[in-house]
Amino acid sequence: MQFDRLKRREFITLLGGAAVAWPIAARGQQSNRVKRVGVLVSALASDDPEWQSRGTTFVQGLQELGWSEGRNVRVEYRWGLNDQERARKFAAELAAFNPDVLLAAGTAAIEPLRGAMPNLPIIFANVLDPVANGFVQNLARPGGNITGFMNIEFGVSAKSLELLKELAPQVRRVAVLRVSTFGIGPMGAIQAVAPSLGVELTPVFARDVGEIERAIMNFARGSSDGLIVTGGGITHAQRTPIITLAARYRLPAIYSFRRFVVEGGLVSFGADQAEPYRLAAGYVDRVLKGEKPGELPVQAPTRLETVLNLKTAKALGFDVPPTVLARADEVIE
Repeated sequence: MQFDRLKRREFITLLGGAAVAWPIAARGQQSNRVKRVGVLVSALASDDPEWQSRGTTFVQGLQELGWSEGRNVRVEYRWGLNDQERARKFAAELAAFNPDVLLAAGTAAIEPLRGAMPNLPIIFANVLDPVANGFVQNLARPGGNITGFMNIEFGVSAKSLELLKELAPQVRRVAVLRVSTFGIGPMGAIQAVAPSLGVELTPVFARDVGEIERAIMNFARGSSDGLIVTGGGITHAQRTPIITLAARYRLPAIYSFRRFVVEGGLVSFGADQAEPYRLAAGYVDRVLKGEKPGELPVQAPTRLETVLNLKTAKALGFDVPPTVLARADEVIE
């Protein structure tokens, strides 16, 4: 009888110890679980050199913060290629992946992700005007479950027109090639400065390459014409035909991204498009460690660069002003 009571006491003691230890072990297993990051790329293809640069920067950013693919994190990618139906399908596939956090690579990636996984944290990179597009309440306190990094500061748009005018003083008419997500802030900045520069603006929406070609063909009339190509998934994905059209119609054109100039465009003024992905890795890390996206401020680029292609300037017959040449961060000859 005494032996039976002892065994019962020992069993209860062991059971109680297990009850205390089990949650601790479970918590340890939970914290050590491999985290999952779903990535939806709105426009660029997987083999596009520009995406490879951005994607590599994101992965390197995670590695610098202690995340290693296959050890403590898995990253799953899908590419929307400017097709919203395709993007929605792939967002549903990412939902089946059961991610802990999402990366929206580009403005058009947010809605499909939000539709498929409305409660999951979304960190975005290279997004245009997130307030005007209804993604966040304000930049300082986004609220909700979405935050991230813009690819343009509104004032940059105005400076782009100023730089174009300095490079090509004869320009009087400028087409602004823009995507539907190019918000009122950046466009308003261009419109505000145009009268003082003696420039008449023609906004042109870019929905596909055929529309872009027709718009530029209908706009171009002569030597007083110029072109601003704003940031956006479609314009970036269609950069080769846009650069070709600008050369065909001899349009001095300024772009938001360096890649356009590397591939033959005249001049660009804007932020490094890979840097937001390194910063986004930092926000992904913070969210995986328990911080709320709505409390992380949306950030605009702080470093801007001017890239100039002298070969293209020569082909267009431009003498580049010394002031522009001196200000260029990179000159391609």
